[in-house]
Amino acid sequence: MLYSVFMLALRSVQRNMLRSFLTMLGIVIGVSAVITMVTLGNGATASIANKISGLGTNLLMVSPGQRQGGGGGGGGVAQFTEADALVIAGEIGGVRAIAPQARTSATVIANGRNWVTTVVGSTNAWFDTGNWEIASGRIFSDEEQLGGNAVCIVGESVRREIFGGTIGQTGLGQQLRIKQFSCEVVGILVAKGQGGAGDQDDTVLLPLHTLQRRVPGSRKVSMLMISMEEGSDSKPLKASLTQLLRERRKLAESDDDNFNIFDTQQLAETLSSTMGVLTNLLGAVAAVSLLVGGIGIMNIMLVSVTERTREIGLRLAIGALEREVLLQFLIESVVLSALGGLIGILIATGASYALSGYMDVPYEFDVQINALSFFFSAGIGVVFGYFPAQRAARMDPIEALRHE
Repeated sequence: MLYSVFMLALRSVQRNMLRSFLTMLGIVIGVSAVITMVTLGNGATASIANKISGLGTNLLMVSPGQRQGGGGGGGGVAQFTEADALVIAGEIGGVRAIAPQARTSATVIANGRNWVTTVVGSTNAWFDTGNWEIASGRIFSDEEQLGGNAVCIVGESVRREIFGGTIGQTGLGQQLRIKQFSCEVVGILVAKGQGGAGDQDDTVLLPLHTLQRRVPGSRKVSMLMISMEEGSDSKPLKASLTQLLRERRKLAESDDDNFNIFDTQQLAETLSSTMGVLTNLLGAVAAVSLLVGGIGIMNIMLVSVTERTREIGLRLAIGALEREVLLQFLIESVVLSALGGLIGILIATGASYALSGYMDVPYEFDVQINALSFFFSAGIGVVFGYFPAQRAARMDPIEALRHE
């Protein structure tokens, strides 16, 4: 009986294709809007997480900050030293790697070309803290780091602008002039692309001592990059780090910190949580159109019941049970909404894929939201189709047959 009722409902939908399509349109728009919004939101969340992870894994970035005096006073803030990095590595548990870093902006020259870029001075720990890898060449040797030798490693953007646009022209072994001195290119960094602070590949890496002696003329470092061990809790580590730095910088209990600790892990969690809330909000707003589509289905089903009053009366008169009539119209409503859900999923898949490429975010196919949208659309057919179906089932056969 269920199969017969289903086929009867399907034929009724086929008899009025245009009206059926217009009835499904609200469901199609609602399902496609919900899935597209959620998919793009998930893609944006993944994109933000990838950019933050590009800064480094479980990374703490410690930089000098302005001392906050009672009158909002200023004054110079002490920079860090290599000794600070050594003490932190020896006394703070959970530290996987620590890289003292100094940086400046400079014009680099080679092959008759010049390019303004960021010049960074650090140790080989910089590769671990920042998730950097070598595409070709090598990292610095211990002798080069200790002696401040004139060697450098360049990012992909600098390689492209200075040594040519083709991958084959690596620039390895060539001389690169930075301000008043020249250094030998010993390595090329793997490209990372755009990050939170711009082009991450637009950089030149020098041994820390080389930068300190030949460019700024100072032995201070402007930042400490601290990579925590996998699974470490950043809160107690940051508390221990804060206490240690306050002691080394001779701050009284009443003094505010004159340094800042930036936690990429907490930032990633905060942004992911915020994006999740926004995604759910957009999905909820888009879901309102599903309710509008359900109201449209109920209206059309009421019209259909009125148009087919004589048919309903005839079925009831020859012995059809009320539940069979109710089931016929209920299945017809569910078929309309379920087909609308399927069409909406197909449209949303194509739209999400196209918009993900346009917005430069990864396409994140979510099986759960697609399945949930389909079953929700079918459920709307049950909810909004029940009243018209019940009205048809409770008709008086005699009055229905008299209907003109």
